[in-house]
Amino acid sequence: MKETKDHAALAEVFNADEPRVNWHDETLWFIRQKRDKAAHTVADWELLRETASQIKHNVLSNLHDYLLQFEANAKANGIIVHWAADAAEHNRIVHAILQKHKVDRMVKSKSMLTEECHLNEYLEENGIEVIDSDLGERIVQMAKEPPSHIVLPCIHKKKEEIGDLFHEHLGTPAGMADPQVLTEAARQHLRETFLTRRAALTGVNFAVAETGEFVICTNEGNADMGAHLADVHIACMGIEKIIPKREHLGVFLRLLARSATGQPITTYSSHFKKPREGHELHLVLVDNGRSIQLGREDFRNSLKCIRCGACMNTCPVYRRSGGHSYHTAVAGPIGAILAPNLDMKKNADLPFASTLCGSCSNVCPVKIDIHDQLYKWRQVIVKEGYADTKKTLGMKAMTQAFASPATFQLAGKAGRWFMRNVPFAVNNKLNPWYKQREMPAPPKESFGEWYLKNRKKRDE
Repeated sequence: MKETKDHAALAEVFNADEPRVNWHDETLWFIRQKRDKAAHTVADWELLRETASQIKHNVLSNLHDYLLQFEANAKANGIIVHWAADAAEHNRIVHAILQKHKVDRMVKSKSMLTEECHLNEYLEENGIEVIDSDLGERIVQMAKEPPSHIVLPCIHKKKEEIGDLFHEHLGTPAGMADPQVLTEAARQHLRETFLTRRAALTGVNFAVAETGEFVICTNEGNADMGAHLADVHIACMGIEKIIPKREHLGVFLRLLARSATGQPITTYSSHFKKPREGHELHLVLVDNGRSIQLGREDFRNSLKCIRCGACMNTCPVYRRSGGHSYHTAVAGPIGAILAPNLDMKKNADLPFASTLCGSCSNVCPVKIDIHDQLYKWRQVIVKEGYADTKKTLGMKAMTQAFASPATFQLAGKAGRWFMRNVPFAVNNKLNPWYKQREMPAPPKESFGEWYLKNRKKRDE
């Protein structure tokens, strides 16, 4: 996304359509409620969360060894393993594989890593057509938009808008907004794609060091359709997706779908261990800043993330600002602590897009201390000089006011006078607080004045 506006400005664009904001808010909260109900059906839910967190802690503490173990076992299984230091190298590797097989059309199942690396744009610039097979991803691809949610990519769009897109791209009747009809149209469209693409790309949810296999979790089965019908299967994963043993899968599979959508388990949990005879299976292991995040003691736990999206569904800021306001591949609270690691200057606004209420940390299935990391990122960003200039000057002014009782009292009196006598000096578009609120009536006196007056009365 080539948008240069910050989160506040982009959120203001989303907030211009108030009915949509309310609907977006209510829909995501409904999913959060489903998550709670699903969690309450598991007697050992908190033990599961703690177990998953500890497994991931072990992985991050021994990531080098687990990656080498996984690579050795994957190669022994016949998987061709590639290593990519960053997004550019990842894109070049995928492109080289496609060039080797003279492939100019590829089908892709949802992969947030490839969104992070901007793979679609890179391949299209190099003459390769990419069709996203996940329904939500296909919808935003038709709209020439990035996903707004890591699990529900088109949650920001209404069925009527999807109907218009399908009418334009798939030839459905104008005005058709019946979800069943639209889904069938997409199914027929994608069936032809699956049958004619010789290469398929998928993401990876979990990679098992012990066996060299990887697991993909989907609800539509598109990863399976693409991978099984293509001659070449390319799987791309961040290096943090490793888990030590196959028996650990039970812990994460019980947590993932319940946290994401309130389901007991995803419809398809597919294991890939070796290529079929006559076919190729490639796996691209991608760093792209993860090693740097691993070395940041305050932020390394963010690499535990299993991309369930629970923090987004519960976040009061995300629900009312929309995923595109985060101008990064992974939105919401988790995105706001991952993105500054990739580009602190570009994403300096994101850690401030939070109330620090802690709801994200409360629902995280692997117990990432998200709200604490948001707070710590704010401190780092300010110290590095990337904070908004207006906020920095404002905080310095407040520091001086709070440091001097006389200045504080004078500022308070001046503020009350302006609110009473020159209200437009406060109630204007330059005051962000005023944009969505009515300013309160100015108090008649400060707390200090009230206290002194009532203390005198008491003493009398």
